[in-house]
Amino acid sequence: MDYLPLFFNLQDRPVLLIGGGDVGLRKARLLVRAGARVQLVSREVHPELQQLLAEHQGQVLGSEYQQDQLQGVALVIAATDDEALNRRVHEDCVAQNLPVNVVDNPPLCTFVFPAILDRSPLVIGISSGGKAPVLARLLRAKLESLIPTRYSDLGQLAGRFRDAVKQRFSDINQRRKFWENTFEGTVAERVFNGQMQEAETLLQQQLDQADGAAPAGEVYLVGAGPGDPELLTFKALRLMQQADVVLYDRLVSPAVLDLCRRDAEMIYVGKKRDNHSVPQPDINRLLVEKARAGHRVVRLKGGDPFVFGRGGEELEELKAAGVPFQVVPGITSANACSAYAGIPLTHRDYAQSVKLITGQLKNRTSDLNFAEMVQPNQTLVFYMGLHTLELLVEGLLQHGKPADTLIALVSQGSTPQQRVLTGTLADIVEKQAQAQLQAPALIIVGEVVALQQQLAWFNTTG
Repeated sequence: MDYLPLFFNLQDRPVLLIGGGDVGLRKARLLVRAGARVQLVSREVHPELQQLLAEHQGQVLGSEYQQDQLQGVALVIAATDDEALNRRVHEDCVAQNLPVNVVDNPPLCTFVFPAILDRSPLVIGISSGGKAPVLARLLRAKLESLIPTRYSDLGQLAGRFRDAVKQRFSDINQRRKFWENTFEGTVAERVFNGQMQEAETLLQQQLDQADGAAPAGEVYLVGAGPGDPELLTFKALRLMQQADVVLYDRLVSPAVLDLCRRDAEMIYVGKKRDNHSVPQPDINRLLVEKARAGHRVVRLKGGDPFVFGRGGEELEELKAAGVPFQVVPGITSANACSAYAGIPLTHRDYAQSVKLITGQLKNRTSDLNFAEMVQPNQTLVFYMGLHTLELLVEGLLQHGKPADTLIALVSQGSTPQQRVLTGTLADIVEKQAQAQLQAPALIIVGEVVALQQQLAWFNTTG
């Protein structure tokens, strides 16, 4: 490697900054965040930089660079567009063995600034050695999305307990195991949720009770979205990749399952209409058993777990059993399928409200309140209604919905297999009999369907 990554302790140390423009301002912001006292040399000073110096015990040494200004400083940054001056600063610093950075001129740098991900006390620096700084920034952006900002709080919490853990465990391997369980377990999740007091209490309990026993388990009820893995939330992805056990439904796409931790125990608990491979009471029992064994359990459900996902029932069982849990929302099918099909659920000219309705009819009979559904200026969205399409259409027509009301079926929405079929209440049953769209499918009823051909953007050639 061209540069050795190091971290400078600049707390209350002077740093010479030459150049008071926009670039100098950016460097000064970094320096004061690290606790440095900025000593500026510049003919003109950016107003924000002037204020920054006043707020952080900095000072302007003068308008012209002089070699004696190097006396006693920790490092030097040249942020000017004067090539001769930059070279002179570089030569003076090298002669005095002072670290120097000439902005955007790697040959004149004895150190470079990395792209910084700040989760203090955790700090990550990414450097290309000046060869591709934009690439380094892009990598930092990717890490920003993967590393929650509350890792900062987790690091602070660990720092407060560091001495206590050292006293509790004399063996370094025991300490490492304790911290691994802490950073990957329920304590960390409390921190990420902003529950700092609960996290500190739980960490103290685990330290007091540390005897080699399995750490406490927890269940994460995670919405997997409609199928496209890029529609997962960051939190869902993080929990999936650290889970010991994953219980997943039929509607979770293979592409999403591929993102789970490779060595996790994968348990299929999917259901089809009239065919529940694992009855709901058995699913509830599995969740409790796996969590009580100390496992981090992800209950992965298609769409959102609280929208026709029976998530509430499972959480009631966990609550009764005293098992801690979290809920991670997912993008529900109504939002995803309508967006990918080019059908806005609300529109100022067509619909001012939306109803989400289950198409699963008890005992194959109509138990829905169709009278509420025939009101104008609303969009109806039916989940799990493909097999009851004819009954749903009949119910709407019998209660006064016009036969020319527009309707769309969206099959396997947001996936490469997505298909969209549009029609009216008068002809959609016949059209579906010919097209044979497959479940899972969403049914959208309302005048907003008129926009589908105009706004369709995804998989339009399929």
